[in-house]
Amino acid sequence: MSQIRGRFNKSADKSVQEYTQSIDFDFRLGAVDILASIAHAKMLAKQGIISRKEMKQIVGGLESIAEEIEQDKFDFKPELEDIHMNIEARLIEKIGDVGRKLHTARSRNDQVATDMRLFLMGAILITISAIRELENAIIEIAGKHLNTVIPGYTHLQRAQPVLLAHHLLAYFEMLERDINRFWDCMDRTSILPLGSGALAGVAYQIDREFVAKELGFDEVSQNSIDAVSDRDFILEYEFAAALCMMHLSRLSEEVILWSSAEFDFIELDDAFTTGSSIMPQKKNPDVAELARGKTGRVYGNLVALLTTMKGLPLAYNRDMQEDKEGLFDSIGTLLSTLDVFTGMLKSLHVKTDKTESVAKQGYMLATDIADYLAKKGEPFRSAHEKTGKLVRYAIEKDKALNQLTIKEYQKFSSLFDKDVYNITVASSIAARDHIGGTAKSQVAKQIARAEEILKDYYAEESKG
Repeated sequence: MSQIRGRFNKSADKSVQEYTQSIDFDFRLGAVDILASIAHAKMLAKQGIISRKEMKQIVGGLESIAEEIEQDKFDFKPELEDIHMNIEARLIEKIGDVGRKLHTARSRNDQVATDMRLFLMGAILITISAIRELENAIIEIAGKHLNTVIPGYTHLQRAQPVLLAHHLLAYFEMLERDINRFWDCMDRTSILPLGSGALAGVAYQIDREFVAKELGFDEVSQNSIDAVSDRDFILEYEFAAALCMMHLSRLSEEVILWSSAEFDFIELDDAFTTGSSIMPQKKNPDVAELARGKTGRVYGNLVALLTTMKGLPLAYNRDMQEDKEGLFDSIGTLLSTLDVFTGMLKSLHVKTDKTESVAKQGYMLATDIADYLAKKGEPFRSAHEKTGKLVRYAIEKDKALNQLTIKEYQKFSSLFDKDVYNITVASSIAARDHIGGTAKSQVAKQIARAEEILKDYYAEESKG
């Protein structure tokens, strides 16, 4: 800071002020910093550390500052270094020396740790809500395409026919795991560090449980050194965000492939594509491509903070100021990606005739033919080998499997009979009639389960 304070007889160099200030990004903590300060002031009054009159003055001043911030009228000053000192300085301007009592029994170390946890608790809830909206879009599309067949792939090679709804619901399962990870992160974020002081605790009879209840924390930290130096909760969010972005990136890749002329399975709405500056025919899947690209920056934020934390001795070190920009960026990137993806998926058009015609091409029913032989008594490994030879023969003859004669089939096994022609794309899908399978009845159950999960979530949300 520029002011001469305490043991210092010289102001910080201007370059140092610019280098160390964090108000350019930690202004986002303004609202939660005020909430935590109000709770702290109430606790100080409750414990008789300050008077009730002083508490009311402090709370009134803080509420007034909150309005200034909300109305974009607050003058953030870089020379005051961070959001905490900006708010404290403004409070003193408003109510005088009483404002200087607010910082009794706390340090900026436990103050910023509290602010970050409060901020992240809110971000987790918003993130989960955004994922639920994307899940809703996925369920909506799946419900419309319960009869749409597509080729399933492994190694990006056509493998077996599946229902499009079944394929899409795989992403619902991924997103459910993401939500569970964010809830787990909430468990370890909802721990109050305020009262830990700089590192050793504070020399006042404070009531930490009171503050925790006021701010909605589930518990209080048990070790003051750990409380001020812990950033695991931020790393957990970053990790969960990176995984969620990875899932979105995988979906992005499929959207990009499926919308290409080579696949031609889907058409993206004009509102979610862009054109070319030189090639007028182009319709580029830029939303999906950017989501795929932005995944890397979220990974980078996670690795950057892991690298920052790995060599820090206890307790607080200024390096930990680097926890914020990456977190804010990851939250913003993930939320914007979830939002735009929801709109993109809701508006895309599936070319069902094309997907079904492709699903009937090639030799994707080979596994069903091997199963056919196995069900007639052939050991599966032998059935697999004979079917492989049958496929090679069909390729050499440039025939589809259903174009082979019974005599040609019987060159490979005497177990083949005319009922082999009953093997179709429809029969292949219907045969996978077990939990998790692609049979229509099972996929319908998957949709119903997903709808119930969302119904329960929104019912809880409506209760507040």
